[in-house]
Amino acid sequence: MKLNEKLKAINFRRKGMSYNEILESVQVSKSTLSFWLRDIVLSDAENKRLLVGRGLSRHCAAENRKQKRRSDTATAIEAGAQEFQNLLKNQLFPIGLCLYWAEGDKHKQERVKFTNSDAKMISLMMKWFREICGVPEEKFRVALHVHNLHTAKNIKRYWSEITGVPERQFQKVYVKQTTLRHRRNVLYNGTCAIVVNNKALFRRISGWKLGLLAHFGISP
Repeated sequence: MKLNEKLKAINFRRKGMSYNEILESVQVSKSTLSFWLRDIVLSDAENKRLLVGRGLSRHCAAENRKQKRRSDTATAIEAGAQEFQNLLKNQLFPIGLCLYWAEGDKHKQERVKFTNSDAKMISLMMKWFREICGVPEEKFRVALHVHNLHTAKNIKRYWSEITGVPERQFQKVYVKQTTLRHRRNVLYNGTCAIVVNNKALFRRISGWKLGLLAHFGISP
């Protein structure tokens, strides 16, 4: 039985078939197939055929992933638009949505990110993320941008108290150099960015934006 399978595999390989193609007809493990065919040398034409086949396979796989991403995005955005009216009953919802639309990330990476230097606004948005978006505490990340006049340790502690996010979930502080020798605004504590790496939430918020436009009769 094994000998017949081996001869069949060798015959297929000499016809220029790939290992994956052979495994569709020969029921053995890939390691066994590799051992059987280790001495088979293909012609230039056969190698070219295999390369073209692999390229087509990768292209098809990439196209399938792209189509799935588009479908998932459209579904999530539509679902977000449909739930808009129910969420509108909570006054916090439209306030946070408008603030996010103005100050939130519009990056193509579909990352949820809100940046501001106003501590009260950051506090409000943290409430929105928790109560409206339902973001789990462990998913929050905080990125700080400060001038070199600030002390990173104190800044982290300050924004940790404002956001309620522990310092271990803070990213490395970005320190911008300045020619100033002292702080012009003693109340300035840098900018704070709340980051949630969640594509589904990003798409959901996009749906909420569409719902907001429809609510006011504005064409998207």
